[in-house]
Amino acid sequence: MASATFVTSLEEEVNCPICQGSLREPVTIDCGHNFCRGCLTRYCEVPGPAPEELPACPLCKEPFRPGGFRPNWQLASVVENIQRHKARSGPAEEDACPQHGEKVYFFCEDDEAQLCVVCRAAAEHRAHTVRFLEEAAGPYREQIQKCLECLRKEREEIQEIQSRENQRIQVLQTQVATKRQRVISEFASLSRFLEGQHSVLLAQLERLDEDILKQRDEFDALVTGEMCRFSALITELEEKKERPAKELLTNIRSTLIRCETRKCRKPEAVSPELGQRIRDFPQQALPLQREMKMFLENLCFELDYEPARISLDPQTSHPKLLLSEDHRQARFSYKWQNSPDNPQRFDRATCVLAHGGFTGGRHTWVVSVDLAHGGSCLVGVVGEDVRRKGELRLRPEDGVWAVRLAWGFVSALGSFPVRLALQEPPRQVRVSLDYEVGWVTFVNAVTQEPIYTFTASFTQKVFPFFGLWGRGSSFSLCS
Repeated sequence: MASATFVTSLEEEVNCPICQGSLREPVTIDCGHNFCRGCLTRYCEVPGPAPEELPACPLCKEPFRPGGFRPNWQLASVVENIQRHKARSGPAEEDACPQHGEKVYFFCEDDEAQLCVVCRAAAEHRAHTVRFLEEAAGPYREQIQKCLECLRKEREEIQEIQSRENQRIQVLQTQVATKRQRVISEFASLSRFLEGQHSVLLAQLERLDEDILKQRDEFDALVTGEMCRFSALITELEEKKERPAKELLTNIRSTLIRCETRKCRKPEAVSPELGQRIRDFPQQALPLQREMKMFLENLCFELDYEPARISLDPQTSHPKLLLSEDHRQARFSYKWQNSPDNPQRFDRATCVLAHGGFTGGRHTWVVSVDLAHGGSCLVGVVGEDVRRKGELRLRPEDGVWAVRLAWGFVSALGSFPVRLALQEPPRQVRVSLDYEVGWVTFVNAVTQEPIYTFTASFTQKVFPFFGLWGRGSSFSLCS
């Protein structure tokens, strides 16, 4: 292995600088550099810019006399020994010009063609920029290096996006798994409650049915008794009527009085108390109704965002914003308030933040907007380090994820504002923040029409964000 490496290194030392192949009939010129006799002869035949000038060495550019070639027999012997060693080791393939069979060692930059010495001397390449292969490859290597750097940078960006999106997918999968378990738990609890209510209500209905049957039997017995008594009187009167006058008139007044004073009782098949119990039975389902309502509220609460009880932070409010005493309403005013300057306060953008902020979780709040007198309103979230002093750029790159509501249109403030086509301008906007997933969603709180959704990667605390412009414009936080 060491011998082969030495031979390879020695072979590189005895290569012709022109053809890049092993020296053939090596000759030495005035500066001491060695070349193939044929390569140097053809090199001298290529006309230079000034025919009277001596040719320059291809390596050191020193002039030399074309007729001053000195054979280098010692170097020729070394080359012969190397070639003999290579012959024993196996033939090596060399790139050759397909047209002339000569070694390719030039590159024409005009035609982007690789040339041999014969090609280089051809008329079509004499006026072109022709360089040695290695010399010509240098600038292209630099360009390739720049391309590689750009591609590697873009690949890193794609990998970062892939990593971020994979994390977002994992968070969503965790949320879905949690919701699945919550749904299973809630419905299992509801199923147990429904089974209990099912048994209770059926038992109550069974008791009502039994009471109805009992009162029916009592009613039937009473009616049967009354029918028997009336039937006996009717039979008695029918017999009395058919008797002779003497017998008919015997005790006639007593008989008539007994018939006339006989009052017919009118029994009821169902007592008023039982009827009231039947009418009141739907009230027995009120606990079920309350439980179902509570179940749906709890289920929606578990599956939806957590309602955020937020209030405005007066330490961040621009002096042109008038805040209510409970810090849940704001109104724009051209009159500046006497507000002390502090690092948290906006001094140019008429904006205000909410207290607290969020570093995780899923939160939602509703904002009611009043633009009856014109103006516009901003609603959204901002990062903790959002610019408070000077001009505030309303775009995600500067930590602002918001929509602008104006009279007659709504815009999403992305890298470039986008005017949104909505069925109707929202007067109440629900803002929902999913910190881990990176979603900021806006929905018309009245019609539930989606407005816009931003996707971000939050790494710091974010705050609910509001802004107002124009006389009379205002907003309030809904409970």
